[in-house]
Amino acid sequence: MEIRETTNIRVRFNETDSLGIVWHGNYISYFEDGREDFGKKHGISYLDAKSNGFATPIVESICKHKLPLKYGDIAKIETTFVNTPANKLIFTYKIFNPKGQVVCTGKTIQVFVDDNGELVLNMPDFFETWKKKKGLIK
Repeated sequence: MEIRETTNIRVRFNETDSLGIVWHGNYISYFEDGREDFGKKHGISYLDAKSNGFATPIVESICKHKLPLKYGDIAKIETTFVNTPANKLIFTYKIFNPKGQVVCTGKTIQVFVDDNGELVLNMPDFFETWKKKKGLIK
């Protein structure tokens, strides 16, 4: 089972290059915008992890560019939580231009670390509770 959330963003001038298109590195920031919105709407935000004594650093990110976004575009970010039995947060992304065309796809993987920055191998209780509440595990 997957959980999906859609977020709209407006491309700002400072996100574009001299050609008037979004600089490639900003797509990773758009992924974060989608992840932040997903977390707030579904109760699994960075602040939720922090309040339970954990951080969730990204250990892998993939970004595939297909078409450019331009200054002033209203883009749609589709963020999908990919369920896995591993103690990880996996998200996939599709970014659409105003015409509904896919301009970028991607994926991020995050792990849990404790307050000392040590990798946590067992699923934190709050994450297991969240997954049960969402019907992702029994």
